[in-house]
Amino acid sequence: MQKKVTKAVEKKVAEKKVKVAPKKKVEAKKPAPKKETTPKNRYSDEELQEFKQIILNKLEEARRDLEVLTEAYSNTGGQDINDTSPTFKILEEGSQVLSKEENSQLAMRQAKFIKNLENALVRIENKTYGICRVTGKLISKERLKIVPHATLSMEAKLQQGKPQ
Repeated sequence: MQKKVTKAVEKKVAEKKVKVAPKKKVEAKKPAPKKETTPKNRYSDEELQEFKQIILNKLEEARRDLEVLTEAYSNTGGQDINDTSPTFKILEEGSQVLSKEENSQLAMRQAKFIKNLENALVRIENKTYGICRVTGKLISKERLKIVPHATLSMEAKLQQGKPQ
């Protein structure tokens, strides 16, 4: 039966004078290399090194500032006139105490900033730097260059301030 069908097809093809191209081997097409369409889940090592340098520079500056502030409220500079000044300048002493308290608060804030920068360095070593701790998305490069110790993306930071 199959032979009859084949001969019939050949006969019709011959009658219509249709040229049939010989069968070619069809090779499977190789898939094109995928472009990175999925969002990045971390920064590259080169980008992390760039951020590390920014953090190290800020850390050095912050430590110098902390040293200045600490000297200002602890009188360790040695160039003070406290031992020679008369004791009846009560108002000036009050303002000095207030100034020392302000410097102390600034120094504590600076120490916290230094700790946050050091934590950022640890995150760089762990390759988790720049990942928002709330959303899990990458924090924008622009934000990290300005606030290198940031752990929240702008999206999470703005949600944090909204009452729920």
